[in-house]
Amino acid sequence: MLGLARCPSSPGGHIISNKAEHHAVLNAVEHLQKREGFEVTWLNVSRDGIIDVDQLARAVRPETRLVSIMTANNETGVIQPMREISRICRDRGVLLHSDMVQSFGKIDTDLSLVDAASFAAHKFYGPKGAGLLFLRSGLSIQPIMFGGAHENERRPGTENVPAIVGMAVAAEWTLHDRETEQQREAQLRDELWTRIAQNVPDAEQNAAHASRLGNTLNVSLLGIDSEMLLIALDLEDVCASSGSACMVGSVVASHVLLAMGLSMECARSAVRFSLGKWTTGDEIKATGEAVRKIVGRLNTRKSAYAVA
Repeated sequence: MLGLARCPSSPGGHIISNKAEHHAVLNAVEHLQKREGFEVTWLNVSRDGIIDVDQLARAVRPETRLVSIMTANNETGVIQPMREISRICRDRGVLLHSDMVQSFGKIDTDLSLVDAASFAAHKFYGPKGAGLLFLRSGLSIQPIMFGGAHENERRPGTENVPAIVGMAVAAEWTLHDRETEQQREAQLRDELWTRIAQNVPDAEQNAAHASRLGNTLNVSLLGIDSEMLLIALDLEDVCASSGSACMVGSVVASHVLLAMGLSMECARSAVRFSLGKWTTGDEIKATGEAVRKIVGRLNTRKSAYAVA
């Protein structure tokens, strides 16, 4: 994304993105804004995390160089209307980059809609540390690292051939049953939400009305600190997170949920459950039961402190 934004020789320019992006994009855009004289328009997102496409259309200027919108959010699973976004960018002659890290292998990947797209192998069961950039044929890009002429002079460093091969094999393996697997995971996700909702009256499913990836469930358990809940879940052998997996150890409330207009209380009590090919129905039942026990225990403890 940095290389695309910097491609014209003149400094500065205008970029459009939104505050619910992954930090890989968010921080890069903020760097361009603070350090390299770029102007940035941050699009609003709805309560369900969908960008305002009318605002996007109005925001494009003659000097707009790049629009960067992720296809699916890594914390909520919300899928953006990429066809409409692409049409707006095409009509106005603006480059469109999309972070497709979370969406690949889960929904259809139509590269004709974008000029550039980012992917990471570990999101579709490939080796960690391998990734790829799709770049439309004929589109130039400035390197952001120096020291070699690898990757057609776009990126220095000897290619990790085993990881690249592993990524390709993992992509092929993931795609062969993509639709049926996403349906299976979506059913398990909905079953988990039903179990949580039945036993935790104050639970709220975030982005419940948006089109979402089948493997992602983001829930706010009001009144329960997410860090305490995650520690308790870990003791029950349940893996979950309070936001992006890249922000493990951070006690900051989810920037995604805050961008969606959720209260600080909702954001600080949010937990993300992610499902995969090996998630079973028994694990969903066990997770639902673990949440029920933990929330009941934490609420009892809170009540005892209040009385004391």
